[in-house]
Amino acid sequence: MKDGQYKNPVPTVDIIIETEHDGKKGIVLIKRKNPPFGWAIPGGFVDYGETLENAAVREALEETALHVKLVRQFHAYSDPSRDPRLHTVTTVFIAKAEGSPRGMDDAAEAEIFSREEVPRDMAFDHAVILEDYFSGRY
Repeated sequence: MKDGQYKNPVPTVDIIIETEHDGKKGIVLIKRKNPPFGWAIPGGFVDYGETLENAAVREALEETALHVKLVRQFHAYSDPSRDPRLHTVTTVFIAKAEGSPRGMDDAAEAEIFSREEVPRDMAFDHAVILEDYFSGRY
């Protein structure tokens, strides 16, 4: 503590969106427009005064154009190196949606991927999160 100031991690949310559209079933991932580049689970920063749940619904809509229904909270991830920009703590939610995702806001693209199709170039620690999700670890 210096001069009465604490340095704390920044809260974020990530949303694993389960969907089916035009016969394609899987989860929605976004291709990031900004660094760190790569594919990612939709998500972002929690605004001051906002609940985690509201942030998850808002971020999903902003990045994928999908209105989601949260199913449950999945797990929290807090490794200080999970985001190269700053120390974040994310709460991951599982949600359901219908419709065709579109890349919006920070997302250049949004697509549906099956487990076998998940890209290798995942941003942040999202490969670890998806490994936990697909294996039923939490």
